[in-house]
Amino acid sequence: MKSVKTLLYIVIAALLIGGAVYTIKNNKAKQEEEVAIVNQSNNEVAVNTTLAKYTILNSDYISNGTFAPSQELSFPSEISGRIVRVLVDEGDYVRVGQTVATIKKDAIEVDLTQAKNNLQNAIIDNQRYENAFKTGGVTKQQLDNSRLQLKNARAAVEAQGLRVNDTNVKATISGVINKRHIEPGSVVAPGTPLFDIVNVSKLKLQVTVTENEIVNLRVGQNVKVTASVFPNDTFVGRISFIAPKADASLNFPVEIEVSNNAGLKAGMYGSAIFSTSDDVDAGKNMLVIPASAFVNGISSNQVFVVENNTAKLTKVVVGKTVGTNVEVISGLKEGTEVVTTGQINLTNGTKVKVVK
Repeated sequence: MKSVKTLLYIVIAALLIGGAVYTIKNNKAKQEEEVAIVNQSNNEVAVNTTLAKYTILNSDYISNGTFAPSQELSFPSEISGRIVRVLVDEGDYVRVGQTVATIKKDAIEVDLTQAKNNLQNAIIDNQRYENAFKTGGVTKQQLDNSRLQLKNARAAVEAQGLRVNDTNVKATISGVINKRHIEPGSVVAPGTPLFDIVNVSKLKLQVTVTENEIVNLRVGQNVKVTASVFPNDTFVGRISFIAPKADASLNFPVEIEVSNNAGLKAGMYGSAIFSTSDDVDAGKNMLVIPASAFVNGISSNQVFVVENNTAKLTKVVVGKTVGTNVEVISGLKEGTEVVTTGQINLTNGTKVKVVK
């Protein structure tokens, strides 16, 4: 009876051990299967994609700036003296050569009279020396000194005559008196500001342009211009200056001349619209992809395309760049799926998982 019980215990123990072994093997198989699935998932790189598509690019480029006068001058005095009359006021329009103020000239006229008297004496003295030299009464050096004194006397008369003319202060540019710095009785010296004159019959819209756009511009090219105070009006401007050097922000200053027939003021805000309407490609359907799709920048001409969940490094030929869009001339077809983010983790043949 005892031996039967012992045999029963052995059988039960064997069954328990067998069951335990079976359970362990079954759990190990499931674990290996799960690990394989995880490894397969970890080998896939998450990326964002987009499709290459045909579109019409609007490559008009807008740059904002301010209007400046075509001419601007802080008009200075050329001589010393006291202001007698001021003939114009702020807001008045003046023309080149117009007298705008007069300076007291009594003392200068006295100097002119003295210079003329000195000239008469120099003429008489020189005549004596000329006659004396013919008879040998004076040396050649004495005659040369007399001639030099005569020249100096004539130059002094001309100089004093110019000073008298300068007492009539005349505008050197046409424009509007923007600021008047003097009053009758003011004492001025050479270089003292008298008036600020601005010419706003034409204005210059001063803007800056990026290096990508500057290559498409040329002096004399017509440009559409708008002003913030006249949002519904469009003006025609002409590029008058393109800077040969970029500024501190790596943009290029450009000036656009605009005829001022609408009452624009210098200092107002305006916008220049650099249009591609003259471009042979304007209005043409182009196959484009985002600039972000390129590996290490557009200049690399390389993108990753996705085929069967696999990234393939592809060489393309690019055309125009408009904003964030790049034209693809060859290398891709419409509907091709290209990677836009995650390229840093990719090599040719990497498995990818597209994240929507």
